[in-house]
Order: sequence, then C-alpha cells, then structure tokens
Amino acid sequence: MPDRSKAPSIRTISQVHLPSPQRYTLDNGIPLYEINKGTQDVIKIEVAFHAGRPFERQKLAARATASLIKEGTDKKDSAAISELVDFYGGTLSTPYNLDTSNIVLYSLNRHLDKLLPVLSEVLLSPSFPADELNTYIDHSRQRLQVDLQKNDVVAYRVITECIFGAEHPYGYNSYPETYAELNREVLLDHYRRNYTKENCIIFVSGKSSPEVIDKINKYLGQKMQSGIAEEINLPMDLPPPQKIRIPHPGAVQTAIRIGCRLFSRKHPDYSGMYVVNTILGGYFGSRLMMNIREKKGYTYNISSSMDTMHQDGCFYVGTEVGNAFLAATKEEIYKEMHKLQTTLVERKELEMVRNYLLGNLLTMLDGPFNIGEVVKTIVLEGLEEETFEDLVRTFRTITPEEIQGLAKRYLKPENMWEIVVG
Repeated sequence: MPDRSKAPSIRTISQVHLPSPQRYTLDNGIPLYEINKGTQDVIKIEVAFHAGRPFERQKLAARATASLIKEGTDKKDSAAISELVDFYGGTLSTPYNLDTSNIVLYSLNRHLDKLLPVLSEVLLSPSFPADELNTYIDHSRQRLQVDLQKNDVVAYRVITECIFGAEHPYGYNSYPETYAELNREVLLDHYRRNYTKENCIIFVSGKSSPEVIDKINKYLGQKMQSGIAEEINLPMDLPPPQKIRIPHPGAVQTAIRIGCRLFSRKHPDYSGMYVVNTILGGYFGSRLMMNIREKKGYTYNISSSMDTMHQDGCFYVGTEVGNAFLAATKEEIYKEMHKLQTTLVERKELEMVRNYLLGNLLTMLDGPFNIGEVVKTIVLEGLEEETFEDLVRTFRTITPEEIQGLAKRYLKPENMWEIVVG
C-alpha cells in the first residue's frame, strides 16, 4: 500500500506531441481538418466561419446571427429542429467568440445520415424568424440588466473598452439601445456576406472514417453560397492609460482590473509571456494567490489573464476585495509585478510552473475532441504548424533571465489601465 502521508514525487513530463490532422478539400473548396482518434462511435463536426466582430457592419450583428442561425429555416421552425436533433441523440450548438462564428454538431456515427441534412439546412437556408429575434433581444437586454449590477462584469467591460477603444471590435460594449437597433435585415446581411465557402473551415474529430468524410462532402461540400474573403485591418491606436473609479453604491466588495494591451498568439513573445503570466497569477499556486489570498487574506480569488484574439490581445489582473482592502491590494499587485522585473525566479518555483504548464498541455491533448480544439485554434488564427511544439519548447527551456526581461518589457506600471468599480 502507498504511504498516504507523503506526497508523490514530481516527475518531469518528457513527451508532449500534437498529432497532425488529416487535411481534405471538399468539392466546393472548403478545407476540412480531421482528427481520427476516437474509440467511441461519436463524431464532432464544427463548421467555423470568419464572421465575428471584425466583420460586422453593425454592432452585435455577429453574435445575433450566430445565436439565431439554428432557430429556424425555410422548412423547419426551431422546435422542429430541436426535436429532430434530440430524437437522434445529437446536439447542435452555436458557440461564438469575437473572431469567428461556429456551428457544432455532435452525433452518433450511426445517425449521421439523419443529422447532417439538418446541419446542412441550418447552414444553407436560415430564416432568422422575427419572433425569435424579438425573443433574443428581450432576453439579452434582461440578462444585460442583471450583469450590469455585478462589479466584476462592469470592470471587465470598462477595461476592455479602455484598452481597445469604444468603437473597436474587441472593445465595444453592448447596451439596451444596441440590441434595439438589430433587425432581421441586419442579420441577413451579415449572414450573406460572411457565411460563405471562402470564409469557411470544417473540423472533424472523434471516430471518423472515409465514409464520414464522404457524407460531409455530400451535404456540406456541394452547395454553399460564394463570397469574398474580406481582409481586416483593425485600428491600433493606443490611448494613454488612466486610473478610473466607478462608484457602485451599496456594493460590499470592490472589483479591480489592472491591465494593458498585449498581442496575439502570432507574436514572438507570446509563449514567454504565457509563462510570466502563469507565475504572476495564472494558476492556483501563483504569486498573486499566495500573497494576496493566502498570506494577506484580502480576497478569495485573484488571477491574471492573457486574452488573445486573432489580431490583438490584452493582459489584466482581476479580483474583488472588501472595500477596506482596496488600496493595500492594488499596492501588492504592483509589488508582485515589480518583483518579477527585479528578482530572478528561483529554480524550484520555475520547475513547478514548467510541470504545471506541461501537464496542462497534456490535458489539452486528452482525447480527439480536445486535440481538435487545439488544431482549430492553430488553423483559424493562421499559426504555423510548429506553433504547439514551439510552445512546449519555451515551457521547457525558458530561463529566469528571459522571464525577467519579458516582465520589464510588458509589465510596466505606466502602461497599465486601472479600473476600480465599487
């Protein structure tokens, strides 16, 4: 029997390898990436379009179009679509992010012939019913009203708006009047311009086969509207950082966001800054957690994050504290940034972070669906095939001196926006 009073020894992770996807081209020219690693008779098909915020002509058009595309077609209403998908044990969802709009189908292999026609119909002939749009607007405005009562939500909205700009696709925020300006023609225009074969990439993961690819080609590789793949160049203006205090009367806690503009995954310093962010506040044993939560007891949770988009990114520290600890918490946040800039990380701490990060990568490669997510990120963001291996290499070899240099370059207090809500 193992001795439960002793922690297991830490072992270095020796191999982390991303399997290469099989690439196909459908008859209509749409690229398809396949991860055929499944052991269960389940398949995931994700159809991704470059149709996010950077491609909008009106604010919120991308999110509304993605949300409503499966809520009715020329032949079926939303209830009929849901009933059919449920009957065959599948799921049809429309996850949305800032850059792309995706439609995901999970299906048992034996029912793929029944569910692929549904996916095809949703993609090719969405009707965007007016009643569904009105319901979506009402629910979104109600949810927004609730969210705006939360200090952390307001703080995040404000800091992203400040970092990128109130009119920037990555920075603008939604308001009741923004939803009120949506109508069916706005959604149809966004759909017609962006849900085209030129903007489309398909990802298949699970227990695939040549027969599965043939079926996808039959239903998704023949008909799809044509268009022009639009080139997007987003503004890069950098307004001078400020310290902004937003009162929220009656709030027991105060939300803090301290951050700055950074970069996308294409930047040569992305991998290194990922390590810096992890040491500072990117995991439970981070310096911010150990100091401000464990040692000082100012907050229950504190973290730092790197938000990465296709063409940009940002860094920020976020927490909520009791009003009495506001000044002390901010001071400690800046102290931890300063320590990274002035004192080399010790070997023991760096080894722990290396193992944590490499372990996370192993988790990201656990199963075909997770592998498919990594492949999707690399393909959609236009990264090189070696990106994942470069990330692994950085995690294994980055030195304390390199960490210190990155902290000096990107964690300058004079570049930080400071948002306090409460």
